[in-house]
Amino acid sequence: MTDLAERLTLARCPRSSAYDARWTVENQMGPHALWLLEWLAPALQLDSLRPGARVLDLGCGRAMTSVFLAREYGAQVTAADLWIDPEDNARRIAEAGVADQVLPVRAEAHDLPFGEGTFDAIVSIDAYQYFGTDDLYLPTPARLLRPGGRIGAVVPAVREELQGTEPPEWLAPFWEPAYWCFHSAQWWRRHWTRSGAVEVEAADWQEDGWRDWLLWSEVCAEESASELMAGMARRSAEMLRADQGRMLGFVRVVGRRS
Repeated sequence: MTDLAERLTLARCPRSSAYDARWTVENQMGPHALWLLEWLAPALQLDSLRPGARVLDLGCGRAMTSVFLAREYGAQVTAADLWIDPEDNARRIAEAGVADQVLPVRAEAHDLPFGEGTFDAIVSIDAYQYFGTDDLYLPTPARLLRPGGRIGAVVPAVREELQGTEPPEWLAPFWEPAYWCFHSAQWWRRHWTRSGAVEVEAADWQEDGWRDWLLWSEVCAEESASELMAGMARRSAEMLRADQGRMLGFVRVVGRRS
């Protein structure tokens, strides 16, 4: 095992640890997407999906999560993203050996070109916070689920809902306006419940998720071939070291279409 692989092997993420560590670093666009998906999986009941189940990977980035869904759960995956060229993702998907299971498409989250009841499940990893805080949004993807289908997301979050117009003083040097989309587990539960689109089955905080985020950020800061991505990772690591788990981490939320 290489040093990089050893650093990125987590006992609680055995499936993710089987993937090439260099591949995950080269294709990252933020927190470790496979670790987060593996945490979401039991709450979303991915193991109970029938072979060939239809899954929408909403905001798939460079399609690592789409490859994971196809390989680990035998799903037929629609890998939807606005910013990453579908041809780029198609190449990556083919190299992973799942071209017959994953279809990359370009799609905007508010204009999803799929019919009602198309999918058995919808997954969104480190993306939903960018469009899903809108009070009117959840019915848009929920209508794409078959009755009884589930939607699940993992998002960067705060331990407790922030009040006022300023972040905590220890986070102020790193804070960006976009971070106001970070909310607590309680906020997400209320937000999804109010929509009436799903029955909320889970909305919880990942204990010590910040430690995984910090480890990943430190590794990417050292190993990323992209100076842009390495710089973003360094800044994230600085912020997480300053926070020490007081405020920042991850929330998963799962809803079932009734």
